[in-house]
Amino acid sequence: MVQEYLQYMDIKNYAQTTKQSREFYLYTFLEWSGQRGLIRPSEITKPILERFQRYLFHYRKKDGDPLTFRSQYNRLVAIRAWFKWLAKENHILYNPASEIELPKLEKRLPKAILSESEAERVLNMIEITEPMGLRDRAILEVLYSTGIRRLELINLLVQDVDQERGTLFVRQGKGKADRMIPIGERALLWIDKYLDETRPELACGRDEGVLFLSRYGDKISPNGLTALVRN
Repeated sequence: MVQEYLQYMDIKNYAQTTKQSREFYLYTFLEWSGQRGLIRPSEITKPILERFQRYLFHYRKKDGDPLTFRSQYNRLVAIRAWFKWLAKENHILYNPASEIELPKLEKRLPKAILSESEAERVLNMIEITEPMGLRDRAILEVLYSTGIRRLELINLLVQDVDQERGTLFVRQGKGKADRMIPIGERALLWIDKYLDETRPELACGRDEGVLFLSRYGDKISPNGLTALVRN
């Protein structure tokens, strides 16, 4: 029934990353319950789920560290959403996860917020004489100017940049809604420079219109973008 639930997520247009993480969490739970002789969802009760919650709390990774409360929270949210769907589709008579209490998460401010001078220093550290450095500078300028999210930047197309109006068309952003946002003149200048000097080399004759390309000519991966920003 997990695969049927994942198909439901596709129909509801859930983000691919959300679908993949829930699939992993659900199969992890099914492996745990299967080891205890619990095969069908109808065999799962609230005490069983509370037992699994204690298992997550005491679980230790290979390095000996426990799961973070955020990680425990995400796993339980996936299980609760699945059982809610099972009950809605009449696969089970009662949702045993409806009363499960999720771990309370601390609301934290970002660890570090760069000042304007610090941000400028970071941007100026990039080696723009190299093609990939020029691309990286354009990417960071866009992130700094607009504040868009990682996947929003990855999904940008060349045609989404409106130089005349100074806007950026963001596809399938937060809440799955497209939106038009302003972008600074300096970021636009760096995009222009990247489009003129670097992107033609990266496209390698198979241009699908994606704005920022990897060194292999395809769309940048989420992990690749995260590594770029961290470095």
